Amino acid sequence: MKISKIINDPVYGFVTIPDQLIISLIEHPYFQRLRRIKQLGLSHMVYPGAHHTRFHHAIGAMHLMDQALHILEQKGTKISEAEKQGALAAILLHDIGHGPFSHALEHSIVRVSHEKISRWVIHVLNKELNGQLDMAIQIFENKYPREFFHQLVSSQLDVDRLDYLMRDSFYTGVSEGVIAYSRIIKMMNCKDDKLVIEQKAIYSIEKFLISRRLMYWQVYLHKTVLAAEHMLMLAFLRARELYARGDDLQASPALMTFLKDESIEKRFFQDKSMLYAFLSLDDSDVYSSLKQWQNNKDYILRFLSKGLINRKLLKIRLREKAYDKRLIEKLRQTLMSQENIDNKAASYLVFQALTSNHAYNLHEEKINIINKDGILFDIDQASEQLNFSFLSKPVVKSYLCFPASLKNMIETYL
Repeated sequence: MKISKIINDPVYGFVTIPDQLIISLIEHPYFQRLRRIKQLGLSHMVYPGAHHTRFHHAIGAMHLMDQALHILEQKGTKISEAEKQGALAAILLHDIGHGPFSHALEHSIVRVSHEKISRWVIHVLNKELNGQLDMAIQIFENKYPREFFHQLVSSQLDVDRLDYLMRDSFYTGVSEGVIAYSRIIKMMNCKDDKLVIEQKAIYSIEKFLISRRLMYWQVYLHKTVLAAEHMLMLAFLRARELYARGDDLQASPALMTFLKDESIEKRFFQDKSMLYAFLSLDDSDVYSSLKQWQNNKDYILRFLSKGLINRKLLKIRLREKAYDKRLIEKLRQTLMSQENIDNKAASYLVFQALTSNHAYNLHEEKINIINKDGILFDIDQASEQLNFSFLSKPVVKSYLCFPASLKNMIETYL
């Protein structure tokens, strides 16, 4: 008898977990850790409902993968049980390498991308499961000859993106992220083992691209979120600096492992103890540390930690044009005088950075549209509504962060 379970998902309703392998992956401690890692980092500082987790997202993406494979089978694409199981496992585990607060600390705890860590974790799990993830690994790493499986996991129109737009829109309340995901999936097809979208869905694809662009600037790269996430990154950087000079800091044993070793990424994939330490980390390690650091004798660590705990964030100004370096230096000098700190410390609280985004990449594998005659077109050729030279051009913005005490100086300058 085939074993399955059901999860009640707030976005899609009842989601079926189809077999014992997928159930065992979900029940594994490495996957359960994703319950304790927020999908949107510190976006809840702006959108209070955004407390959903990587666990939610992984389950949702797996559900959409299951729907997509069912549609492709209905349209004549032969998919074996092994391929189906491999594709479901690949999408379920695609984010298993995320660390605390997802992208906010991705290159702060260890300078290794979550994609590389995910790949390593999947290989470790495969050994535990005696090779049952061989197919999933081939699909995840784009080594399986039937390319549409990997395209559903990772491409410019994959089930990962379909789920996070719908889910993040649901939890933030930002309606711009609502897309016609069901129609897009129903219009999926295969040609020569590559994923294509039937021309009838062209407007839904256009809406998907516009929604993704809007969600980036309204949610993922919201200016207050940028300020909060930069503060979190700097708090970790400052803690590492203080530890290196001999200060006594309190943190969980796992987090301390990464605080005291800046070059850890050089041996991260050679020392399994590093992986196990990383996979024991979640948001609670960081929160508990911030709660202790807010009473630290160091002004910078105390300011950043207390600000994050109590949502007293750095002020931020976002614009296309970079700010004058002389203004930044003047702000730092004023802060140094106000708080009796040196220039290096002031640079933690007054700084300029860049952020960028583009909705579509013309240099990556494109979204292919198929018409009723079976002829393929790239989306940028098939679309009559969108300007793809505009959509593919990265939008770069500069942002200036500073303490509230300097707000009047900024207003005078601007």
